[in-house]
Amino acid sequence: MRELDELLLRYLENRYPIAADDERAAFHAVLELPDPELNGYLLQRQAPAEESKALVIKHILSIPNV
Repeated sequence: MRELDELLLRYLENRYPIAADDERAAFHAVLELPDPELNGYLLQRQAPAEESKALVIKHILSIPNV
């Protein structure tokens, strides 16, 4: 989905450059998730159990669309 790709791209452009190493690692782990699971998180239908992934998803969803 293009909208989800845009969410990830905004994170990469805005948050990733200033993220700590552990957050960057969690982001890479999020990208490795199966598409249905990732979509569920980004569409807020479910939440990751792992705190580091949940924080990354929160950051992804909090970046405004400009």
